[in-house]
Amino acid sequence: MAEKRRALGRLGGVLVLVGALVGVSAIPVGAVLGAGAHWQNKQADELPAQLLSPSASQVTRIYANDGKTLITTFYDEDRHDVTLAQIAPVMQDAIVAAEDTRFYDHGGVDLKGLARAFVKDASSGEAAQGASTLTMQLVRNVLKEDPTLTPEERAAATEDTPARKLREIEYAIQLETKLSKKQILQNYLNLVYFGNGAYGIEAAARRIFGTTPAKLDLAQSALIAGIVQSPDVDNPIGGSKAKARERQLYVLAAMVKAGMITQAQSDAAAKEKLTYSGKTQPNGCVDAGGETDGWGFFCDYLQRWWDQQPQFGSTVQERDDALRRGGYTVVTTLDPDIQKKAAAESRSVYGLKSSKTLPIAVVQPGTGKVLALAVNRHYGSAEKTVDTVNPLISGGEGLYGYPSGSTFKMFTMLAALEKGLPLNTGYETKSPEVTEWTDWGPGNCDGKYCPGNDNPSWMDGYRTMWDGFGRSVNTYFVRLEEQVGPAAVVEMAQRLGISFANPADKKQAQTGAGTWGSFTLGVVDTTPLELASAYATVAAEGTYCAPLPVSSITNSGGEKLPVAGSCKKVLDTEVARAATDAARCPVGQQSTYGKCNGGTGTQVASIFGGVQVAGKTGSTEDNRTETFVGFTPTMAAAGIANDPVNPSDHVGSAVESQVVTAVARTLRYAVGDDSRDFTPPSSALAFGG
Repeated sequence: MAEKRRALGRLGGVLVLVGALVGVSAIPVGAVLGAGAHWQNKQADELPAQLLSPSASQVTRIYANDGKTLITTFYDEDRHDVTLAQIAPVMQDAIVAAEDTRFYDHGGVDLKGLARAFVKDASSGEAAQGASTLTMQLVRNVLKEDPTLTPEERAAATEDTPARKLREIEYAIQLETKLSKKQILQNYLNLVYFGNGAYGIEAAARRIFGTTPAKLDLAQSALIAGIVQSPDVDNPIGGSKAKARERQLYVLAAMVKAGMITQAQSDAAAKEKLTYSGKTQPNGCVDAGGETDGWGFFCDYLQRWWDQQPQFGSTVQERDDALRRGGYTVVTTLDPDIQKKAAAESRSVYGLKSSKTLPIAVVQPGTGKVLALAVNRHYGSAEKTVDTVNPLISGGEGLYGYPSGSTFKMFTMLAALEKGLPLNTGYETKSPEVTEWTDWGPGNCDGKYCPGNDNPSWMDGYRTMWDGFGRSVNTYFVRLEEQVGPAAVVEMAQRLGISFANPADKKQAQTGAGTWGSFTLGVVDTTPLELASAYATVAAEGTYCAPLPVSSITNSGGEKLPVAGSCKKVLDTEVARAATDAARCPVGQQSTYGKCNGGTGTQVASIFGGVQVAGKTGSTEDNRTETFVGFTPTMAAAGIANDPVNPSDHVGSAVESQVVTAVARTLRYAVGDDSRDFTPPSSALAFGG
């Protein structure tokens, strides 16, 4: 109550002054008396909350997994709040000298200045001009910038009327009873506009001089402080350098007059040669760093992930607004070194100008953390082959992915193991293999689906899951699929994160899964990110984790927010271990029980040396795409060679070995020194009984 009485007393003094000037000013007596009665009746209870804690738009910063390497920023207004301790004292003095020399003496309203302004503008027929203290300016700027207000309410904060001026006076007096002078000055410096897209002192120091507010010297501070009156005109980057110089000298003189600096200090600052930076903050994924390595593709995935998180709003628009205005600090999972390696390996297969691409994804089993999303493209919207904003690695609206061939045999093997069939389940295989499923398409056998093997002399014969997977024997897995049922295989793929994003695939899964004999041969569209995450589930011994691009999120107030990772147990541990054992055959290593006798990607073993690894190659019909997915207990990676624009432009079998090598080298680099052995499967799932 004491604070309210003191504030009311201050307002009363202001109103008396204004009332005395009414005879020579344009402000009606009714407006003065009405404002006073209105404020007294409300007893200062309705000071807008945003004045105590301004919620102006701030820059969101996106970092790599080290928390230091900036990927990009998102903003509507380039503003990043700092504390007063992070602003050079000379900058604090300069803004006070420039805008409100009696700031530390008044209680929100400078009566002397107000009186001068009313007299000066008495003949204008409009509201009194000038005399706005820093506190009054803060009130106006907070209401003007407040994102929670309507456009009409924000416009009212700057309208040239007596009501607006009196409302500013009311709020300024109240604010001085709630906040210290230091808090008011800090909020002001963080909020005020300095021109050329710089909102707040941090952006001004960075954009104009390429430095931080803490490192501003006297000459720089005086120039920045002088900009506030006419920010777009007086800013030396986007406006007039001559005007900026005039304002700088004015501020230096004001600082001398206020006793803040000596004349000698002023003269020295006036002679200092200033160098302007003019460097703007990156904004969005097209501006992301690491252009050569394609950081923009990861950024794009992060943004689409963000737009699906309900904690940032109830709609996609609200979530995107939060990203651009919320001032978050986001530490992502992107590992720049792994990303660089993946991008280089992709380009080793196809150059930037090639119509074909090799998108590669790297994820961490057990967490879902996405460490790299790379492809032989730059992320950008220029109309040339080397640039694209299409989500080639992760997929997105309108881009469903690519068929990945025999990599889908993993889902058949898992479904069989889950039903109790052991790894040594054997069939005599041949080409073609006539199945029970109806098929009247090309290559059918009297109306039945009858696939063959790519290399019958090497693939036909008695096979088990070990060498059937190692040699990628189509007819073995079609027989296995017949035994467990295609619907169980489709469900297994769904369980491990295959999204069936292509509407045709989704419809087939919903209505024809039970007769989808070709499913095990990988005819469904998927992405390297989905495929890596699916195989990472096996690496994590049955725990599926949805891909996660974020390690931590901190809001503008320094509060850590929960990161919504999603991991769940979807496979029995022994089933995953058994599948892993068979998956060592394709890469040229040996299974626990010595049952591998050939593989389609045996060069992987030499790349990994003695480090244990597992994986699978995949070739689609007519070699439209070539795929390799590999994993260790700590890392998983997948790449799919394709032509994203023209699917009929097949990549051809000749590139298969290069794809396997590129993805394997990426995976080996990502594993680094964190190499661990797989846990052997139980004898029960290996041999039955």
